[in-house]
Amino acid sequence: MEEPGYRLARDAFALNGCHVVPIPVDAEGLNVAAGISKCGKAKAAFVTPSHQFPLGVTMSASRRLHLVDWAQHTGSWIIEDDYDSEYRYESLPIASLQGLDANARVIYIGTFSKVLFPALRLGYLVIPPDLVERFLMRRRVMDLGPSTFPQEVLADFIEEGHFARHIRRMRVLYGELRKVLVNRLTEDLGSRVEVVGDEAGMHLTVILQNGHRDMEVAKAALRQDLSLWPLSHFFLGEPRQGFILGFGGATTKEIPGAVRKLRNLLAA
Repeated sequence: MEEPGYRLARDAFALNGCHVVPIPVDAEGLNVAAGISKCGKAKAAFVTPSHQFPLGVTMSASRRLHLVDWAQHTGSWIIEDDYDSEYRYESLPIASLQGLDANARVIYIGTFSKVLFPALRLGYLVIPPDLVERFLMRRRVMDLGPSTFPQEVLADFIEEGHFARHIRRMRVLYGELRKVLVNRLTEDLGSRVEVVGDEAGMHLTVILQNGHRDMEVAKAALRQDLSLWPLSHFFLGEPRQGFILGFGGATTKEIPGAVRKLRNLLAA
């Protein structure tokens, strides 16, 4: 798994008896060479290549090809969690690992909870044909299947073109929110933080530069009605200090005040 990585996935693997091996993430995404060196015979690699969670970086083309090649030669699986690739602001959406996979080694996970609304709770899998029966068996054991009504409504929503129009509108809206947030962070906090992962998605990450402890700052922020998601929470090993800042539910008027609160907390 990526280090730092998505904690709920890590917990799900651990609860099912898997041994999770943390592999560092840098500016190009998962360090595939380091992963092969540390655990080259892993059964699977869990990655968020389009917008790494939580750092927000995009996996480079060379790393993607290297990872797919590793899975082919070892017979391992790649679990690709693509939770918000629809929203990119500096370039067109990036091709998925599943699209590069000619040997049926990638299990692709997508969701509508991010791009529509969280309460929808509809996700989907694109899986190799020879795994379909196994996945269906597990799904039936879990709860027979989700409600068909929201699925049928969503299918009509997509078929009639509303979903594509929604994505276009929201990309413009989130792009403006992201621009305001980056500008305020740069102007108000300057060298106190490093902004990463702002090219896509509905969150970015700030790395603290001056020895602050993110958990302590987050607790103080709550007393000022400011919600901060500590970055250290997502590390298995030695953590970096920072915050994951979501902007999907904010407005352009709210962001400057929130950043000023963060500035004052760090100054104090």
